Amino acid sequence: MNKFAFGAALAATVFVMPAAAFAQDGQAEVTLGVTAGYHDLGIADEVEDLTGLEVEDGSPIFGGFAAVDFPLSESLFAGVEGNLNIGTDALDADYGASARLGYRAANGTKVYLRGGYQFIDLDYANILNVDEDDIPGDLEDTFDDYLVGAGVDFGLGGAVVRVNLDTISFDTLRATAGVGFKF
Repeated sequence: MNKFAFGAALAATVFVMPAAAFAQDGQAEVTLGVTAGYHDLGIADEVEDLTGLEVEDGSPIFGGFAAVDFPLSESLFAGVEGNLNIGTDALDADYGASARLGYRAANGTKVYLRGGYQFIDLDYANILNVDEDDIPGDLEDTFDDYLVGAGVDFGLGGAVVRVNLDTISFDTLRATAGVGFKF
């Protein structure tokens, strides 16, 4: 993990810990789960306009998440979340950490906004539809930037069903859905 990931995790922790101290009756809620979705890099049109080449710039992704939420009041919460996804096409992986702030309904449904930092490992061979040997070895394939997103966790007893929509620096679009278990 490089200094940016560590910094994002540290910033998220610093943001949430004071909120935990002010939480009066509630305990932290930990959720672990799996997700699947699609991450669109949003570069296909620009590449085709500049070069005339058609590229595959999106990828199905599969992974997991860990979230810890702290009640701020009866219906407000703040938390931190980490995620790791493996891609099958244009992305080898994406991973990062974010802080969450949201509203919890009486039925346990959580609606939240989140912000953090995300890393994207690209697979140029799949993007350009060429052999791996045709890609220069010194070509940078990991990019990172801020993440902004929104999501909903639907509570089902000790489990949650979630949907999220995120963007990395307003350049990419990532939609995921998943299932998690609360501890």
